[in-house]
Amino acid sequence: MTYFDQVSEAAAFLKAGLGSLTPKICIVLGSGLGAVADAVADPILIPYAEIPHFPQSTVAGHSGRIVAGLLGEVPVVVMQGRVHFYEGYTPHQVTFPMRVLGALGLQAVVLTNAAGGIAEGYRIGQLVALSDHINHMGFNPVAGPNEPRFGFKPGSGLRFFDMTEAYSKRLRSLAHEAAAAEGFPLDEGVYLAVSGPSFETPAEIRAFRTLGATLVGMSTVPETIVARHMGIEVLGISCVTNLASGLGATPLSHEEVFAAGRLVEQKLLSLFKRLLPEMAAGLEPKP
Repeated sequence: MTYFDQVSEAAAFLKAGLGSLTPKICIVLGSGLGAVADAVADPILIPYAEIPHFPQSTVAGHSGRIVAGLLGEVPVVVMQGRVHFYEGYTPHQVTFPMRVLGALGLQAVVLTNAAGGIAEGYRIGQLVALSDHINHMGFNPVAGPNEPRFGFKPGSGLRFFDMTEAYSKRLRSLAHEAAAAEGFPLDEGVYLAVSGPSFETPAEIRAFRTLGATLVGMSTVPETIVARHMGIEVLGISCVTNLASGLGATPLSHEEVFAAGRLVEQKLLSLFKRLLPEMAAGLEPKP
């Protein structure tokens, strides 16, 4: 069975499981942010383990299930947890869920993550919209034979595709308006992705700052690249869960990341409830 066939089989399984629900927006929840899925009304719960060919998360804080339903009165698919390259998965496995979402007809995705803050002035618990990224993971998930059938929209599925606007200016503008209405600032930053699982050294952080990065983490970039290959609009939101190596007073730990994510969940949820209706209003009408 080819990779495309596996994606198609998984998408067909999910579509059957969703019944009459036809979401156009997906939210991917990063480390410590999984409880946002608890606010989904009339939820349909589908464990990753039940979906054909779907990779299983092995990291604490990533529950590993689809939660579909209404959030802010908008039909959504929420991925409660993701898989990472450092878990031993291949780039194609890491981005398999994003391929499935494209096959389902999802038009927009909100990728959240827990990130280390590199820029001066960042505070733990701060939300930052991604304006761009730097891929320092050592791979590109679309390397290898191109599969044009993943081009579910005109101008997508190309061998060589534009990444000038990896993170949608339209969605970022809507996110800023929603955050302002909720009474908190939403900065913009550049996310640098590393393969992990070790945290970065202080020397690496100094180098990353020189490159123009303001945030660092171990996810999001592969999903963004694949989403753009398929023509899916991307909004990236980082939660600053720790100060990057050499900038804080204590050693870094996953427990610290998880705890900080818990502190910001309600702020993220309030943002989503205000943002999602505006996002949905700007999407293409159903065929």
